[in-house]
Amino acid sequence: MTAPRVGILALQGDVREHAAMFDRFGATVSLVRSAGDLAAIDALVLPGGESTTMSRLLGVFDMIGPLRARLADGMPAFATCAGAILLSAHVLDGRDDQEGLGTLDLTVRRNGYGRQVDSFEADIDIPMLATTGDSTFRAVFIRAPRFERVGNAAQVLATYDNNPVAIAQGGHMAFAFHPEMTADGRLHEQFLNNLRSGAHAAA
Repeated sequence: MTAPRVGILALQGDVREHAAMFDRFGATVSLVRSAGDLAAIDALVLPGGESTTMSRLLGVFDMIGPLRARLADGMPAFATCAGAILLSAHVLDGRDDQEGLGTLDLTVRRNGYGRQVDSFEADIDIPMLATTGDSTFRAVFIRAPRFERVGNAAQVLATYDNNPVAIAQGGHMAFAFHPEMTADGRLHEQFLNNLRSGAHAAA
């Protein structure tokens, strides 16, 4: 079976951490820095980092239109923290010139759990991981967005303190936390398994 071709948006953020994780599970990983790079991948990672900087750089490199087109055409995305902000339909407390991709039926609030000094870790329950023997996941929240509204098109995968922190919509998965900052690769592996099985295409 051909290895899934996973691109990682490499304009800013936790690029190396995601690359190492997907490589660990047998994906063919490439870095995406231009619109042309999008044509060679099956799925895209939008990493954690600084959402306003990523949004600005997407504009500088003329990637917003081509990226929206690939996503609209069904390319799955794996988004963490700032990446989830980029994919959301509405951003609260963002910059006036911040442009989102509008892919997810989701409203997020930037830094909804506080600034850098308010970063924390917590054990959360992710039921879809139960097949691995343990549905508990140690989540790392760093300047994390708060998912204020999850629309009908999306499915909540996990909550923390009664707030959604992980969602799925079609082929996309988005997290308020940083799964790439732990040694636990089960969420990355699940995303790849969906790609391999064609579950994304069926969603």
